[in-house]
Amino acid sequence: MRSGPLTDLRIVEFAGLGAAPFCSMLLAELGADVVRVDRPGAAAPSAYSLISRSRRSITLDLKAPRDVEVALRLIGKADALTESFRPGVMERLGLGPEIALAHHPRLVYGRLSGWGQDGPLAQAAGHDINYTALSGALHAMGTPEQPSIPLNLVADLGGGALYLGIGVLAGVLHARSTGQGQVVDCAMSDGAVSLMTMYYGAVAAGDWKDQRLSNRLDGGAYFYSTYQCADGQWIALGPLEPQFYSRLLTLLGIDGQTGWDQYEERGSWATRRARLADLIRQRPRTEWIALLEGTDACFAPVLSLTDAPLHPHHLARDTFVSAFGIRQPAPAPRFSRTPGVIQGPPPRPGEHTQEILAEWGIEKA
Repeated sequence: MRSGPLTDLRIVEFAGLGAAPFCSMLLAELGADVVRVDRPGAAAPSAYSLISRSRRSITLDLKAPRDVEVALRLIGKADALTESFRPGVMERLGLGPEIALAHHPRLVYGRLSGWGQDGPLAQAAGHDINYTALSGALHAMGTPEQPSIPLNLVADLGGGALYLGIGVLAGVLHARSTGQGQVVDCAMSDGAVSLMTMYYGAVAAGDWKDQRLSNRLDGGAYFYSTYQCADGQWIALGPLEPQFYSRLLTLLGIDGQTGWDQYEERGSWATRRARLADLIRQRPRTEWIALLEGTDACFAPVLSLTDAPLHPHHLARDTFVSAFGIRQPAPAPRFSRTPGVIQGPPPRPGEHTQEILAEWGIEKA
């Protein structure tokens, strides 16, 4: 039984990779009935392909006119469609926005791509690292010698999946109030740029130096950085506000000592970083956790993917749950009246074909 605030929402997802499945997972776990259209013969996702969880699968051969007609009938009963092919692919299949919206004028047609549906790079291949690079974000992260790669969190998942989800939901709200559907052109490169809005404002104001490790939030500030402990483990400190910084100094036993004024000339940051690093290296991480965790010093241990699910805070909030024999992140965010749930394990391609066709009122020979 589906649960969540979106149980009256139907979405047709044309199977893709990475960001698009993650968006579908988020919407499905908020209650939407997400039907994934797989191609015949597609490999079954692994049980560990967690972003494939929580929706059902139907197989259609989109090169066969009969199955294209079935796809159009599915679309005609959906609130939204999502696809993440290169621009032009859906049009060549006979399922482009012009045809789909003519068939279903209230449809929200969500298109996720790397570079967008137009522009000089629209047909070029790319991945998160490329979109993040063009946004300015990659330049801002790392060491003076080399940018560092923020997994695929910036463009794929942040600028892609989350922006597609917001765009689809906004489009559905508009369609329900006006009866008019529309196309949502969600480019990961656009999303990555949008995520940098605060920093572009800081650059324009002269408050951000366009050089890595030179600013408060890029690791340049000694009071917003990571430090290695006596046992080789790491901690993260981030007391940006004066009252939190003062609390950290008090707990570290250096409150009142000279040379620790937080926002003095930035040229002193390197010296203070070295002093703070020497201090942190005197104790193992367990002792720093005992002293600093839960205080207003803005502290956290840097946990591995193995250790993070075992942290008491995550355990208390059930941030990770056991589902289908695998420990995995729970749905987020949380709703008081309509909680989201993991709807099911990653489906086999076509596992629910007959069930979906019958439930959505579609006949297929």
